[in-house]
Amino acid sequence: MPSTSSPSSMTTVPETGTGRTARPWPAVLALATATFSVVTTEMLPVGLLTSLGTGLHVSAGTAGLAVTLPGLVAAASAPLLPVAARRADRRTVLCALLILLAAANVLSALAPHIAVLLLARALVGVCIGGVWAIAAGLGTRLVAPDRAGRATALIFSGIAVASVLGVPAGTLLGSLAGWRWAFAALAVLAVAVAGALALALPPLPPERPVRLGTFPALLRTPVVSGGLLATALLVTGHFTAYTYVRPVLERVPGLGAGTISTLLLGYGLAGVAGTFAGGWLAARDPRRALLVIAAGLGTVVLLMVPAAGSLAASTLLLVVWGLVYGGVSVSAQNWLSAAAPRAREAGSALFAGVFNTGIALGAFTGGRVADALGPTAVLCVGGGLALLALPAVVRAGRPGAGAARRPDTAGAEDPGARA
Repeated sequence: MPSTSSPSSMTTVPETGTGRTARPWPAVLALATATFSVVTTEMLPVGLLTSLGTGLHVSAGTAGLAVTLPGLVAAASAPLLPVAARRADRRTVLCALLILLAAANVLSALAPHIAVLLLARALVGVCIGGVWAIAAGLGTRLVAPDRAGRATALIFSGIAVASVLGVPAGTLLGSLAGWRWAFAALAVLAVAVAGALALALPPLPPERPVRLGTFPALLRTPVVSGGLLATALLVTGHFTAYTYVRPVLERVPGLGAGTISTLLLGYGLAGVAGTFAGGWLAARDPRRALLVIAAGLGTVVLLMVPAAGSLAASTLLLVVWGLVYGGVSVSAQNWLSAAAPRAREAGSALFAGVFNTGIALGAFTGGRVADALGPTAVLCVGGGLALLALPAVVRAGRPGAGAARRPDTAGAEDPGARA
């Protein structure tokens, strides 16, 4: 990795191991199953809170820590794990993380006390942060440049499919056989995914070992910090509003619980479509993609306020909401890959940390606003935060141009990193 000590030293380290293979798409699909597995595991307790609390003799609020804790640990571990494993083959690291995920799910299934469950959920957070940080940027290594956007979209589709299929399936199994069996099933899935990764992925030596000094150098690059700020605003705004979308929908006259569940399924399916649509647009112009997403997300969330009296309007807006938000993760990842092409894994690690922080912050903000001012205010705050991403994207500039002007700065180490 280059040093910042002198301009001439900044191009001394060659790129290593693109990771391209004659059959890249099975490898990309295996990475999608990895993101599906970790996100399903992360969100599973949402549908099992009541049974978790009853089984472990704690309140629903205490059981809710099983949802909050993994996100916070993931936010911290995402930038740290690539540093800790900076010289390890990424295929080996990913397989190890999936085996750790399986062990954490077994521990969750056997947990006799809430403290043991929370320990297991902290391990889940490590897996989430690590898998996301490493897998997010591998599409550009596995396939040709003109197909990298499609590959990145497929990797991130695992996140959307987890919300649509994984979590409901786990919740159903929990209701039929008990919450412990739901965690046990996810342990089996994680082992299967580890095997798929071992078989499908080629050797993936790190392009550049990530060091702690890489992150300050990235954050000093306006196009990178601007993209991360936009991501933080979009994710925080979305989860501020969406975490409390059910009370919002309950205001619609004549809308029962069954209809709400159907609407949320429609939202999830639209999110899957939005992931691929966002990937298609971001592969061509990530700046335009984020501008469209910020304007669309902020507008549709704010329009949910006057739409409260109409089932048709609320249904349409909820589907559009899912479609627009589905493109956030893949578009932001494409932005960071273009902004820091010589430090893709470090950029992905920062992105994963910011994204998971936004989830936790959005849920917290939405709860405080909902308690104080009600669901309408939640929509206003969430939509307003999303719209603030527009000036952040505009001020950041165009990621490809910034990378072209400073090809090595974004990937630079701290001067003392070689010592």
